[in-house]
Amino acid sequence: MSEGILVRGASVIDGTGAPRRQVDVSVVGDRLAAVGSGLRAEPGQRVIEAGGLVLAPGFIDLHSHADFTFPSFPGAINSLSQGVTSEVIGNCGYSPAPLSTNAEFARTWPEVSRGIGPNLDWAWGTFAEYLARLDTERPAVNCLPLVGYGALRVAAMGMSDRAATPAQVETMRAGLHEALGAGAWGLSTGLVYPPGAYTGTDEIVAVAGELKAINGLYASHIRDESDHLLAAIDEAIEIGRRLGVRVEVSHLKAAGRRHHGTLGRATEAIAAARRSGIDVHADAYPYEAGSTFLSQILPPWVHEGGLGEMLDRLRSVDVRLRIRRDIERGLPGWPNLLEQAGGWDRVMIASVGRPDLASAEGSLVSRLAADAGVDPLDWTFDFLVADRGAPVMIITMMDWADVETALAFEWTGIGSDQLAVTSDSARVHPRCYGTFARVLGRYVRERNVVTLEAAIHKMTGMPAEILGLSGRGRITPGAVADLVLFDPATIQDESTYEAPTRLATGVETVMLGGRVAMDRGRVVARDLGRVVRRGAR
Repeated sequence: MSEGILVRGASVIDGTGAPRRQVDVSVVGDRLAAVGSGLRAEPGQRVIEAGGLVLAPGFIDLHSHADFTFPSFPGAINSLSQGVTSEVIGNCGYSPAPLSTNAEFARTWPEVSRGIGPNLDWAWGTFAEYLARLDTERPAVNCLPLVGYGALRVAAMGMSDRAATPAQVETMRAGLHEALGAGAWGLSTGLVYPPGAYTGTDEIVAVAGELKAINGLYASHIRDESDHLLAAIDEAIEIGRRLGVRVEVSHLKAAGRRHHGTLGRATEAIAAARRSGIDVHADAYPYEAGSTFLSQILPPWVHEGGLGEMLDRLRSVDVRLRIRRDIERGLPGWPNLLEQAGGWDRVMIASVGRPDLASAEGSLVSRLAADAGVDPLDWTFDFLVADRGAPVMIITMMDWADVETALAFEWTGIGSDQLAVTSDSARVHPRCYGTFARVLGRYVRERNVVTLEAAIHKMTGMPAEILGLSGRGRITPGAVADLVLFDPATIQDESTYEAPTRLATGVETVMLGGRVAMDRGRVVARDLGRVVRRGAR
């Protein structure tokens, strides 16, 4: 039984977007027992005097890849220290399960995913088996799982660059059925990433038909975030329309210098879809740089067949020349990340798989290549081969004005897009440690981009609505007692690109299910999370 707690005198922001009010909140067991003025402490109930502080529902991170790290490092505090109590995992078409019963395909998915989960033992097969493992590990925060389309497709047909056959569609449908039965809240796609990049709209609709029956979510890292941004958003909306389900557009952005200042067109497209009756939202993070596999610099055809074939191609002089031509000239329908960034001086190595290559972490590719006396693309080819495709990069592609547009948009929630937190010292994007505190410090307090009540709604009530999650994301009697108490005058991210693991400041107390995980600004419990399956409260 968790301890009873009375939080007295806080400014309560309840997650609905309503104005704050100064009231007391009583926690008994794992639930909120009462919300009101002048509440008296019950015998044995701990009292937290919270005058001058804000009490909010625990933050829900709409976009996390911690499912690839929690099984090996469940005690990660990067999210907890910002006030996050739940994370939506399985995004961008990537989930650690299901794995294929075909031995070759079962080996392929761990290889493809190596950069975001290099320490996993992959000792599961089905989605249910993976969730059972995650439950056993007791992660630091709650996990709300999606199943990834990429995992389903590789389990059915490997890394093949072609349309699925009817039999392969049925295999994917069976995998989706199993995952939804195990508790997945919906399906995610990553249409910029192979094998998602090899997948057409009709195939996704054919596979995902069951989503409507279980009121599931369709979340998509869309096909293009630059030249064809509006068409890619339209595709996500069309999939939602055809399936009859809610849609979430992942990490809303306008990538590439020539597109800076144009994100308003994307937000209007989403708003117009909502006016037409489509329940569509987006998520965003408060940084101008993203993070993904270094191998995403390469055209999609290079990835066909899986890691081994990609590495063989990168060893070939002739193939390297072809890749160079494609990067320099572009390919129809391919979002060229290097062109969007504007050069190698905007590409940083975030993390690697081989410890002996870790000296590259935190350095720009332009500098690493210059030090080695080689061309940056040749250096990248060699580095990908040496680290077997594992390097993750930080790449700067966005404009600050567009970041603010995304955060201010009425239908945008907050998602960190965190990945690769494999230890307390693992080199990562600063968003892993700073996203939520940065929104509340920089974009609420300093820049007035969004009100505090609206920001809290984007972190709590809105994610619960997007997911279809009841009993969380609100401060109301009977809700699960996931709570965060913070100082609105001091909350601030401290993580930087140079020092990405610095903990945020200003968070005083965090509770999961009424139990204290962070007390007086210090993490005191790293094992209070659990898997929250669809239908649970």
